[in-house]
Amino acid sequence: MRLHHLLLALLFLVLSAGSGFTQGVRNFVTCRINRGFCVPIRCPGHRRQIGTCLGPRIKCCRSW
Repeated sequence: MRLHHLLLALLFLVLSAGSGFTQGVRNFVTCRINRGFCVPIRCPGHRRQIGTCLGPRIKCCRSW
């Protein structure tokens, strides 16, 4: 039974630590730090969306 609790705690630790890498960019400052720029439309050309700037409508885009 102790092994079960240990494995459950380990699983929780791994999943909670990994969630920080999936949050992405959420404001103008972090967009600029990640070498991106904010646009109110789809990312132009060979750029991809790496997050949002000011809500879900304004995207943070960066070159490939």
